[in-house]
Amino acid sequence: MSSHLRLHRSHLLLLGVLVSCADATPPRDPDPGVPLDIAESRARNVRDVRYELTFTVPVEREAPIFGEALIQFEWSGPGALALDFAAGPEQVRGVDANGELLDLAPLNEHLVIPRGSLRQGANAVRVSFIAGDGSLNRNDEFLYALFVPDRARWAFPVFDQPDLKARFSLRLDIPGDWKAISNGAEIERQGAAGPEGERMLYRFAETEPISTYLFAFAAGRFEVEEAVRDGRPMRLFHRETDRAKVARNREAIFDLHAAALSWLEEYTQIPYPFGKFDFLAVPSFQYGGMEHPGAIWYRASSMFLDESATQAQLLGRAGVISHETAHMWFGDLVTMRWFNDVWMKEVFANFMSAKIVNPSFPELDHDLRFLLSHYPGAYGIDRTEGANPIRQPLENLNEAGTLYGAIIYQKAPIVMRQLELLVGEETFRDGLREYLDAHRFANATWPDLIEVLDRRSPLDLREWSRAWVEEPGRPTITTELEPESITFRQSDPRGRGVRWVQPVQTWFDAPTTRERDAPLRFEDDEVRLSRDASVPDFQAVLANADGVGYGLFRLDESSRRWLLEHLPEVEPRVTRAAAWLTLWDEMLESAIPPQAWLEMAMRAIEVEEDELLISRMLSETRTVYWRFLTLDQSAQVAEELENLLWSRLEEADGTSRKASFFAAYRSVARSDAALSRLERIFTRGGGIPGLPLSENDLTALAQSLALRDVERAPAILDQQAARIANPDRKARFDFVRPALSADPAVRDAFFASLADPANREREPWVLEAVGFLNHPLRAEAALGNLRPALDLLQEIQQTGDIFFPKRWLDSTLGGHSSSEAADIVRAFLVDRPDTPMRLQAKLLQSADMVFRAATIRDPDLVSGS
Repeated sequence: MSSHLRLHRSHLLLLGVLVSCADATPPRDPDPGVPLDIAESRARNVRDVRYELTFTVPVEREAPIFGEALIQFEWSGPGALALDFAAGPEQVRGVDANGELLDLAPLNEHLVIPRGSLRQGANAVRVSFIAGDGSLNRNDEFLYALFVPDRARWAFPVFDQPDLKARFSLRLDIPGDWKAISNGAEIERQGAAGPEGERMLYRFAETEPISTYLFAFAAGRFEVEEAVRDGRPMRLFHRETDRAKVARNREAIFDLHAAALSWLEEYTQIPYPFGKFDFLAVPSFQYGGMEHPGAIWYRASSMFLDESATQAQLLGRAGVISHETAHMWFGDLVTMRWFNDVWMKEVFANFMSAKIVNPSFPELDHDLRFLLSHYPGAYGIDRTEGANPIRQPLENLNEAGTLYGAIIYQKAPIVMRQLELLVGEETFRDGLREYLDAHRFANATWPDLIEVLDRRSPLDLREWSRAWVEEPGRPTITTELEPESITFRQSDPRGRGVRWVQPVQTWFDAPTTRERDAPLRFEDDEVRLSRDASVPDFQAVLANADGVGYGLFRLDESSRRWLLEHLPEVEPRVTRAAAWLTLWDEMLESAIPPQAWLEMAMRAIEVEEDELLISRMLSETRTVYWRFLTLDQSAQVAEELENLLWSRLEEADGTSRKASFFAAYRSVARSDAALSRLERIFTRGGGIPGLPLSENDLTALAQSLALRDVERAPAILDQQAARIANPDRKARFDFVRPALSADPAVRDAFFASLADPANREREPWVLEAVGFLNHPLRAEAALGNLRPALDLLQEIQQTGDIFFPKRWLDSTLGGHSSSEAADIVRAFLVDRPDTPMRLQAKLLQSADMVFRAATIRDPDLVSGS
């Protein structure tokens, strides 16, 4: 039968498709993606789903992967039933519903099983298909599935929604020298000869009920490390060829997982629920990690750290391991009903991660770490025109990726800490235990959790939730000094009348510097303190001294002047960090000139000893240096800043601090003396006193020198290419190299090649290259590519993974500060009103620094004009 006739017939089969129980809705074609109405209908009528899947993976990357799916389920609906399968007609090789052969072709990314082919009760649908490659991440020597949020349907027919949990059984037929990993335990492995050579058939045990986005498998030329912790076997699959690096990191990787599992079992009072526990270190993985139960994926470079790893990298590894392990309970065992509540799984993973990591780093100030890990990222979105609420509506899962971002990962944990402070730590923990126990292996919503906690608290948590969870933005909190009192006033900068209930601790500089005994509690719009014995004479006052409060804290003029001069004197460290973040906001709000801010920052960096604070200071100093100063202005201060960083590097104890200062030095180097020093270091290749340089360090150094168009740049890049032994890292280096060319025509041709989706498949490689193309030193030459990059945004959202659109924008705009760049962004928003609102918001978020820098550089430029 021709494809035309097959499609025509599939339309005829739509009578009654996915209608209400009363069959009152006229028949219609299902919309593409996973629309909410289809998902809700299936959730009412489909139960007890099981998938038995087989994939045959060829040696050649370009050859098709053939698949077989047996889908068993209970059905109680009135009409036809849609399976999700984003495929072309040639990918459907055969469909059998309850023994009846059907001639079906995909319709708007669905296979519609006609009403007459379904039974009330038990059903079995078999589909032979060619798997879609879009979510299988195929490489020459390995592949890995990544189905979040709705990408299982790209690979095989499925009910691709989180509230139709299912049990998965899997068979993988793969090349004989490959190894395989999946959610279920491996129960059989058989070798056999085939026309392509030796083959290996893996069979994996049926899983517990899990959502479709959590099903996963990987296969390839992997090495496997094994360990046992607390009686639990663990396996680490990887492709790292540096055996010394593996040996240096493997025990810590296993230990951190074991510590996280133990802590979570105690906190939740629920044993680890998924049996076996393995993980895969993926070269250039798109995310930090992905929480597939029994088979977690990680970015390899975050697991296998170099000898020169900084404290931030060590904390980052511990944090991502704890985060993904926490998901086994928060997200995997209990899953959101719909992706509008995706933030719930991420907030608890991040919030619990902060608690889990603390005992492994007893030397750290963990209140300081929480402040610096969460507030800058959350503020970075909430201060923008594109700010979004934590909980957002979602009509179709094909837009679920646009919900992800810093508000979910950074602001939501802040909100959870506020909630824990409101109800009490014990009440909060017991409420979570009740919630997890009530919904294990099932689904739940944010209101379900609020109901549990509301019963345990006298507070109106629903009203609290409206301000913190369902509205975007942050309050503005001002300090007003009067002869008899000090007034702290909270307002909603968006004019909605939203009131954020929160505690705010105040700090005064006085003969005896101190905090007030109790924090202010904002339940109304203002709090007034009388100038009595409880309020000392002072030169400066700082709201949010403990770093718990959330908002734009505006300084009075005298406090701003004092803090600019005396920041290093502020104690304790968390208050100094809160003051730093407040001064950063003041600079962004044009209350402090960038040059004055940079002078303050250099004085602070010169004496700061806390490594967490040093890392934050260096990050924002680089931003001001490259984006808020003109290139001429930054050149004037370059040598002074370079000397400061090199001096701190030489005197620093330990490789971690030295590595932080060296990375900053490499980032800002512009003087002839600094570039000559970096060239000598690169040529030697062994490092500098007290700081060994790894292959990754030397790669970053070679790329930095190439960006600066040093005379020997091509030879330097050739030398580094010859040094790289790992094939995955070598391929990445070669891919990125054209973006470093001194020839604008080469760079433009490389950018033009990214219009082809096939050239964007390895997203981390693409993002690195786009960042080089738009580096501040190349930004003026890259202006012509800004509009084409924005024009690709919607396609990138449709073809890329969940973080790719925002990261594409960040990499594209991250080096720009000019009024010309700001105008290009504004013109795009006017010219393309059809751009989905959430993508417009992402653009406004990424462009915020462009707007602010352009306005500060040119005060006559009014943002939004």
